[in-house]
Amino acid sequence: MAVEHGSLSINSENIFPIIKKWMYSDHDIFYRELVSNGVDAITKLKKLTAMGEYEAPEDTDYKVLVNISQKNKYIKITDNGLGMTTDEVNKYINQIAFSGAQAFLDKYKDKADGDQIIGHFGLGFYSAFMVADRVTIHTLSFQKGAKSVLWTCNGGTDYSMMDGEKTTVGTEITLFLNDDSLEFANEYKAREVLEKYCSFMPVPVYLTDDDLGEQTEDVTADEVTEKDKVIKTFTKDAVTEEKKKDDGTTETVEVTPAKEMATIVKRPVMLNDPHPLWTKMPNECTDEQYKDFYTKVFRDFKEPLFWIHLNMDYPFNLKGILYFPKLDTEYDRIEGTIKLYSNQVFVADNIKEVIPEFLLLLKGVIDCPDLPLNVSRSALQNDGFVKKISDYITKKVADKLNGMFKTERENYEKYWDDIHPFIKYGCLKDEKFYDKIKDSLIFKNLNGKYLTLNDCLKENEEAHKNQIFYVTDEQAQSQYINMFKNADMDAVFLNTTIDAPFIQLLETKVTDLKFLRIDNDLSDTFKEEVSEEDLKDITEKLTKTFKDALKNEALTVKVEKLKDASISSLITQDEQARRMQDMLRTYAMYGMSPDSFKNQNRETLVLNANNELVQYILENPDTENTPVFCEQLYDLAKLMHAPLEAEQMTAFVARTNKIMQLLSQK
Repeated sequence: MAVEHGSLSINSENIFPIIKKWMYSDHDIFYRELVSNGVDAITKLKKLTAMGEYEAPEDTDYKVLVNISQKNKYIKITDNGLGMTTDEVNKYINQIAFSGAQAFLDKYKDKADGDQIIGHFGLGFYSAFMVADRVTIHTLSFQKGAKSVLWTCNGGTDYSMMDGEKTTVGTEITLFLNDDSLEFANEYKAREVLEKYCSFMPVPVYLTDDDLGEQTEDVTADEVTEKDKVIKTFTKDAVTEEKKKDDGTTETVEVTPAKEMATIVKRPVMLNDPHPLWTKMPNECTDEQYKDFYTKVFRDFKEPLFWIHLNMDYPFNLKGILYFPKLDTEYDRIEGTIKLYSNQVFVADNIKEVIPEFLLLLKGVIDCPDLPLNVSRSALQNDGFVKKISDYITKKVADKLNGMFKTERENYEKYWDDIHPFIKYGCLKDEKFYDKIKDSLIFKNLNGKYLTLNDCLKENEEAHKNQIFYVTDEQAQSQYINMFKNADMDAVFLNTTIDAPFIQLLETKVTDLKFLRIDNDLSDTFKEEVSEEDLKDITEKLTKTFKDALKNEALTVKVEKLKDASISSLITQDEQARRMQDMLRTYAMYGMSPDSFKNQNRETLVLNANNELVQYILENPDTENTPVFCEQLYDLAKLMHAPLEAEQMTAFVARTNKIMQLLSQK
């Protein structure tokens, strides 16, 4: 045909700034669009072949080739798929019928014509102009009698189209890069981007750096295939070595025999895995394959705890694998990554419309061809269908956890310390998840045994009905833990940041349930039966003595007769006041003045009237050393909650030395 010149059918005079600024957020995404278009073209041609509508040559090796040259400023993407006729180039490339920029946005922000956009080149093809000043398409359709077409456009609305010289079915797109985009023709950058977007595309993808010239490799003669370009053949000499014989003489022994070799043009290395693990049935996959896939995709060399293989065909198509990773610290739990794919084409990480927010703490891949992606394939439409997918994923995770709790209880308990923050976060963020998982929530008690919520309440029903005591710091609260163990009372460990809001959630869900920190108050179990009237006089005297010694008129002092006489002093805190204090302290981290919670700490100093030192202070309120003993008892009680501040610790050490000197002088 004669050379045809024309203008693209776009009423908007400047589509390309719209493509660059709105349609694609990342410039490197052109690689994904052009390679995936090639993959689509190959996939469709293979289907036509299977249907008998096309007879492919016997030696057809379907693949997408990416050739780059930073020196010559080009990227070339070639496939051996459908190809296009002249009419198809006109339909899918030249006739992008927009009635203006605003109409373009209105038409495509809520829906996408998938066949036009993804099945052929369409808008995906135009992502090339984000990085190229000039683009050519050289294509030959699979249809009988089709002629090759060469299409050229310099980035405006004008193009030229003429007969091409391509003799093989498929399409070759060449991007002549602008100076700002030359990095994409660098081998390392190109490999990085292709591995990001194309690692699991269902057709082999190869990368070749043309700047390196014709590289060679040596192979044995029997490894040479018909497709290899042989540079030369040669014989590799046998490898020999001298060996000492038993009689002391030596002999030459052939270690490796001579080989017939060939130097061939280096074969391109495939970048992708066309058959990723999630496309297989769970019963076809081994534990080692799951672990290897995890390491490869997430570059995490710690083995995952366990995983969930998603495989659903109805009412929507969804496959994937979600991993529960091994975590080193509590803060690792916010570093999850869920990679979203559509037909094995990477879309994005952590899309919250599809992945429930709490599941973003996990690592995994999800492939859902039915996702209603917008025109750039990078964002999701606000669609009720997406919510159904999200609900399904949540249900599958809950089912997996419940199944482990019921049939693999030992493993479930072994993993609990790693997975409980994720589960608790899920309960806080998703009421349906809580409803599904509530009977599988467990708590670790003082003896290291794991109990359900009902178990906790049942075991402690006689001692403290509807109450569960908990430990937040095993070291700081060791005195209280010992008291509980000696009294044959139980408590559970709740020592992560998520536990504070989590127990408040449980208190709203379970009638009359109350969580109390182990240092909240002293149970009657620890005390002798004495009326308040009997302790009234002692309390008044000790209160005055301690307030004077500590110079703290606001101090609340309570006197008890504890069964354990070795305990001298304790500090207890009102549960609700302490929770409020913790909340306000958190707010202070975000700019609230610390003055707002200075007076919220309603702590009570509990003195044991059965302790010898407390009795000494009671009987000798006015001696020279009484203030020293009072300060020491108060600081000892505070140390059971948290480390003292720097000045307080300095005074505590100095005071301890003074007390030891006093004792040594007696």
